[in-house]
Amino acid sequence: MAKTGLIEKDPVMVAKAAELKKELQRLVRAIVDDDDLNIETIDRANQALCGLKDLKLKRSLSLKLHEAVGFPDEFRCPLSKELMRDPVIVATGQTYDKPFIQKWLKAGSRTCPKTQQVLSHTVLTPNILIREMISQWCKNHGISLPDPVQYSNEDGITEADRHHFLSLLEKMCSTLADQKEAARELRLLTKRMPSFRALFGESIDAIPQLLNPLSQSNSQNNIHPDLQEDLITTILNLSIYDNNKKLVAETPMAIPLLMNALRSGTIETRSNAAAALFTLSALDSNKALIGKCGALKPLIDLLDEGHALAMKDVASAIFNLCIFHENKARAAKEGAVRVILEKIKNRIHVDELLAILAMLSTNQKSVEEMGELGAVPCLLSILRESSCSRSKENCIAILYNICFGDRTKWKEIREEENTYSTISQLAQNGTSRAKRKASGILDRLNRAVNLTHTA
Repeated sequence: MAKTGLIEKDPVMVAKAAELKKELQRLVRAIVDDDDLNIETIDRANQALCGLKDLKLKRSLSLKLHEAVGFPDEFRCPLSKELMRDPVIVATGQTYDKPFIQKWLKAGSRTCPKTQQVLSHTVLTPNILIREMISQWCKNHGISLPDPVQYSNEDGITEADRHHFLSLLEKMCSTLADQKEAARELRLLTKRMPSFRALFGESIDAIPQLLNPLSQSNSQNNIHPDLQEDLITTILNLSIYDNNKKLVAETPMAIPLLMNALRSGTIETRSNAAAALFTLSALDSNKALIGKCGALKPLIDLLDEGHALAMKDVASAIFNLCIFHENKARAAKEGAVRVILEKIKNRIHVDELLAILAMLSTNQKSVEEMGELGAVPCLLSILRESSCSRSKENCIAILYNICFGDRTKWKEIREEENTYSTISQLAQNGTSRAKRKASGILDRLNRAVNLTHTA
């Protein structure tokens, strides 16, 4: 009895069981009190029951293993140190319990935990021989192991959760009402539960299924705005999970549908589409892919429209994409310089947009356009007015690139310096980068003056 007490009072299991019971009581009350039964409420009650059953199975198994004789070391998972229920082989030939090696891989590790060798691939192959040996050993000791899919994985996903997830995806091929209901729930689940974000990585068909309502629409005007918003926001939620970034971006329909969302739908949809592109662009390979797909054009157009809700997300996405050299030329071609300068002149999101302009100023075409559009007096006025050291740093960096690319702008710089000593003050009090750029401009001005005197 003492052993039973130790297992039954496991704090994690007790807490999970209490939470599930509380949720079940709430759902049952809702079912009993509701004259018009809600199918979703019944499904959730069923999930809670299945969750309690899973805990009971785990608890019962833990007790039996606790009381059983020691099992052979080859049956023990090197990660969990427990008896393996679903043994799988990794690329190095080592065997692990599937939920624990999955957790290792999902955390970003690409080595074998036991040998520390780099894995040539992450395919997990069932170790049928070890599984049969474990099954026979358990049978000889009166232990009944559950089917591998019946116990919770490391993220707390039960088979009932997985079944519910798949049923929601199936609804994406159903009626509009079913699609809207499923899309709303997937949006909420992927926001609250990282484990549901990870589920999308288990099948290459999951994201195409999710986006089916958007890809099947003949026209953007035919897409229900709420459905579009929920699906695009779900993609944003998925993209937060690092292991999904490559998967989402390389799903053929994903980037084009995000681009469509940038052009249409509610402003929340458009903002979340921009945020999704920003999140996805954390990977260098995705920066290149998103740029090639033409996403900079709708991003710049949305920036030009100037919706307050979307501005920061759009600016962040453009900045991230322009870290990739080829995207700077694409942004210049799509009119980024004109749009950004207009916003800066109107003192809209100056700090964020100056950072993009500083990045674009390493592109010769952009530099020429900045000079033509009157960037120099605008930047000099910001240098005088701003108290933000980062903004001043970006301003002087842009001015440096403009002036060294266009000799006609030195007159404006010289007049500014003679009137306000703006560049000299920055050379003395700016950040280290600002001091270097300011000193470079001053050196050039001084050489020009000395040449004039010598002549």
